Amino acid sequence: MKLIPATILTGFLGAGKTTLLNRILREPHGHRIAVIENEFGEENIDHEILVQDSREQIVEMSNGCICCTVRGDLIVALGTLAQKREAGELDFDHVVIETTGLANPGPVAQTFFMDDEVAGHYLLDAVVTVVDARHAMSQLDEHEEAQRQVGFADKLLLSKTDLVDKDAVAALGARLKRINPRAPISKTDFGKVPISEVLDLRGFNLNDKLEIDPDFLSDEEHAHAHHDHEHEHDHACGEHCGHDHAHHDHHHAHHSDDIAAFVFRSDRPFNTSRLDEFLGGVVQVFGPRMLRYKGVLWMEDADRKVLFQGVHQMMGTDIGAKWAEGEVRGSKMVFIGKNLPKESILQGLEQCLV
Repeated sequence: MKLIPATILTGFLGAGKTTLLNRILREPHGHRIAVIENEFGEENIDHEILVQDSREQIVEMSNGCICCTVRGDLIVALGTLAQKREAGELDFDHVVIETTGLANPGPVAQTFFMDDEVAGHYLLDAVVTVVDARHAMSQLDEHEEAQRQVGFADKLLLSKTDLVDKDAVAALGARLKRINPRAPISKTDFGKVPISEVLDLRGFNLNDKLEIDPDFLSDEEHAHAHHDHEHEHDHACGEHCGHDHAHHDHHHAHHSDDIAAFVFRSDRPFNTSRLDEFLGGVVQVFGPRMLRYKGVLWMEDADRKVLFQGVHQMMGTDIGAKWAEGEVRGSKMVFIGKNLPKESILQGLEQCLV
């Protein structure tokens, strides 16, 4: 039986993975794709931004793509998809796994070699890493996860190049080449990139990965490979780093305790002007510490959902799907940051409700 190619889509918080996925899900490219996506923290906003229907775990998209929100083990999710495909319940020819922005892609990639059932159904096609041109230099300085995502990539996609000058793009490109000379670099503009730059790259080379990390296939690491999609503290474990240090210390790089996620939920609508003013102030004061924030909002007198997301001081909104008849309206926002004043932000958002 022909193996199903799988692409791991990774990149630091806010790099543009979901934007790229949305583009892949909407374009008539002829592929039928199963998407497995997950998020850091207790609430998965991306699923609603992607498919705008949180009632289903697996949703078939308009162009034949399937979206599966993972709460449990990646091996179980891949096995379930393969079983449903064999039973004729699902029809797809490629899998895209979107990792959380704080994930080390190493343990996810390892799953394709360490588990017999997964290896019997799937072929790891490539690790594609989206890099935020505006924030990547500081992210690479401050976060080992960002270095690992670049170091482990088979393909690098530069996003947000329109927000920086040519010299900055060139400097970033040179740094990425030093970290990972094997991975070709392309630019993506709001997720626009030929599908051939993302799928069917045949880019994953196990020997290359073993050069980066000789312990890639060791059982000691395998214990951690299963949990990349469930527990916050496990997203960065494993030692598959390919960054530009001459040595590779094999220690477990757990998230710093000062990075945390929290969620705001409400079944009352927001007052638009109050919310704009409050969020503007929060971003102005705490922007450098706000790694990622996003949400699906119920705004006063609006018949459509408002999609809200940002990285550091860059914040934006977009109009989402119409509220369905009979759908329970409400807002859900996720904040991921370093030492953010959780209670003050939650109380402030409460004050912005109608």
